[in-house]
Amino acid sequence: MNNQYQLADYKNPLFTVDSVLFTVSEGALKVLIVKRAIEPFIGQWGLPGGFVDVDVDLSTDITALRKLKEKTGVAPPYLEQLQVFSGNERDPRGFSVTLAYFALIAEQDAAPHIDTVDDVQWIDVDALANMSIAFDHQHIIEKAQQRLQQKALYSMLPVYCLPKYFTVAQLMQVIEIIIGKAIQRKSLLRRIDASAMFEKVDEKVKSGGRFAQLYTLKPGVSIVNFDCNLSI
Repeated sequence: MNNQYQLADYKNPLFTVDSVLFTVSEGALKVLIVKRAIEPFIGQWGLPGGFVDVDVDLSTDITALRKLKEKTGVAPPYLEQLQVFSGNERDPRGFSVTLAYFALIAEQDAAPHIDTVDDVQWIDVDALANMSIAFDHQHIIEKAQQRLQQKALYSMLPVYCLPKYFTVAQLMQVIEIIIGKAIQRKSLLRRIDASAMFEKVDEKVKSGGRFAQLYTLKPGVSIVNFDCNLSI
């Protein structure tokens, strides 16, 4: 008697990968969303993502990066798995599962490179409530924002929203925009030193009435997590 499972006996769910890509610009936290050119939810806005191509993608990480490149033209330096979202009401085509990622990048121009997307825009996260967002992507963005806020309090992750060279003041501003609260500059300076993630650049830029030191990430550096939250 053959007791082996037969895959043909089971209906497979739809499986996709979606990415929440954040940046900080013009004093606000923004997310990159795309305008859908196909059904379902044609004409509505959603996260850049799509189906795994088992003949091309060696992992879901690669799927996420591939879809970001195809649909927005950008490649983030930081990408992390968020969580799985599933259910039979997420997608009108049937029971669906999506593995969501969140990513950070310094603001840059974005444009679609695939005909399933009509437009790409950086949108203030506070403005999403007034837009038509496809699927459950509004919920996914909210979860990703919560994760980002938590990590901004006990790690130096927000640095990936900055350009290659930046000042302490710029890093401080990005963190404060993400968490929605002011932080102590002395606390941030201690973290910069303790993390050993940064190196000073032999250059300064004019900031107000003085010159500010420029920093950059060390090559191949890993994110350092701290036991305590930033002092607020």
